[in-house]
Parts: sequence; C-alpha cells; structure tokens
Amino acid sequence: MDVARASAPAAQALSPHFSSSYDPDSGLPYSPSAAVLRDLDEGRLADMDRHGITMQVLSSLSTQQLPADVAVDLVRATNDTLAAAVRRHPTRFAAFAALPTSVPDAAAVELERCVGELGCVGTMIMGRTDDEFLSAPRFDPILRTAAALRVPVYLHPGVPPRATSASNYEGLDPLVTARFQTAAWGWHQETAVHFLQLVLGGVFDRYPDLQVILGHWGEMVPFYLERLDEALPRRVTKLERTIGDYVRQNVYITPSGMFSQAQLRYCVELLGTERIMYSVDYPFIGNEDALSFLEEADLPAAVKEDIAYGTAERLLNLRIA
Repeated sequence: MDVARASAPAAQALSPHFSSSYDPDSGLPYSPSAAVLRDLDEGRLADMDRHGITMQVLSSLSTQQLPADVAVDLVRATNDTLAAAVRRHPTRFAAFAALPTSVPDAAAVELERCVGELGCVGTMIMGRTDDEFLSAPRFDPILRTAAALRVPVYLHPGVPPRATSASNYEGLDPLVTARFQTAAWGWHQETAVHFLQLVLGGVFDRYPDLQVILGHWGEMVPFYLERLDEALPRRVTKLERTIGDYVRQNVYITPSGMFSQAQLRYCVELLGTERIMYSVDYPFIGNEDALSFLEEADLPAAVKEDIAYGTAERLLNLRIA
C-alpha cells in the first residue's frame, strides 16, 4: 500500500469529485499523470535542464489524511524514497520530510530522523489533520521539534473539511465545486486561516524562531495584512507582536508557479525581498515560464539572485551548484 492509495478514501470523503476533476485525461490544469508525479530521475531532471532549474526540493503528496494505524510506516517508507532520490542526485535534489501528523508524537520522532539521518531540509504539511489546525495542543511536539531543529514548516494547501465545503462550495456543478473548493480558491483560503490560527493561537510567541513557508504568494495573507493589523491589534490578540510582525519575521513566501509580476510587485512593496523564496509547482504547473518570469522582474540583479537561490541556501542550509 502506498500513500496515495491509503489516503484516497479520506480525500474522496472531503471532495467526492476530486479524483475525476484532476484526472490527467481531463485536459485541465494541475493534473499530471501518476508516472510524472513519481518520476524522481531522468524525466524530472531533463525537465529541470530544459528550463534552467538547478535544484528542486522534493516533497510527497499529503500524508495528513492517512489513518493513524498505517500512517507511521507509510510515511517512513515515503521519506526513505525521497532520501534515496536525493542520494542518487545530491546536487540536484533536496527534500522536505512528510509527517504522520495523525500520530503527533511519532511525527516529531520522524522529523528528527528525517533531518538528522536523511538530511531533509524541513517538512511539508498539507492542511488539517482530523479537521484540526496545527495550533491544536496535540500537535505541539511537531512544532517544538521543528523549532528546536531550526527547520521550516512548509504549510501547504489541503482540501477543506467537509463541513466547510458544504457551506461554501457546494450547490454547483460537481466539477466546478471540486475545483472551487481546492486549487481555484478553497484550499488557499483554508491555508490562510490555518496560518492565522497559528499566529492567533500564540505558536510564534512560544517558538519565536519557528519559520513557516507559505506558497502561492503567501496564501492570500499579504493582501489582507494591513486589514488584519487594523482589525486585530495587540490589545485584542494579547500577543507579543502584531500579525504583520509575525509575517515579516516568521514567514517566507513563494510564488509556487503563480508567475504573476503584479503579485510579485505587491509582495515586494509590502514585505521586501528578503523573505521571498523562489519556487515552481512542478509537475502540477510546467516550468516553461519559470526562468523568464524572474529574468523579466523589475528588480536589481543581486535581488533576483537572492530570490532565485540565495534565500533558499540560507533558510534550508543548501549549497546550490
């Protein structure tokens, strides 16, 4: 049994038409074949070479939907697979650890193993676990371990809970609902709420050095940051810092294949360039525009180089050839 098959029933329950709406034969965006998803050798490397990409940080698909009774063993095997690919191509790949978040204590142990033994550069967590955000007390071992190891948590979108989708996204054509609740809107909004739960739950006051990565230009958060600080000042939140401070001091944002110069300009103006880290979204989005997007950005050459690889080298402790 692999991760995809084990998590499929839970994903199907959250989004009954998810599989059909992302079927590779549909011709719709973000629908790579299983073979492309699993290729950690020649095909992926050839695509990187064609599009000027020196290194990729690999990750698995969501392990947050795995049942507790199988999660630990499946995730361990998944991380071993990623680590083997990194060993085969050490100058081209690094990896984010998957975690069995349904078993938080085991997840913390697995994160220690992945960083200490396998050389993983952080962890990627996709959405809620058992409908709970990472700010829930049960997940504190994971956050505490990430902070102690000084590795970032990439907070990636996941399918919203069934109740959220029922109230927000249903009543439309099933294909529209499946995409509306996920890649078009829903899981980005869900990730914004997830991050803000971490902030408002005091996670970054407990672990002030913990770093989170938000894809897709910060998962909507930067575009409402001024509003958030106005509506939720410190006298309301009782936190040590403003929401804007947490974003500027505990968050790195990436484009995740959303090659929009307008969004880049906005994030540079609001947040500066020091916490923008380049990323693609292969194979869900092709790499054809990856190099030209950054080359065409209205930024100094030194800043482009920092976004392209310098920030990743510092945050992820990489040496990019």
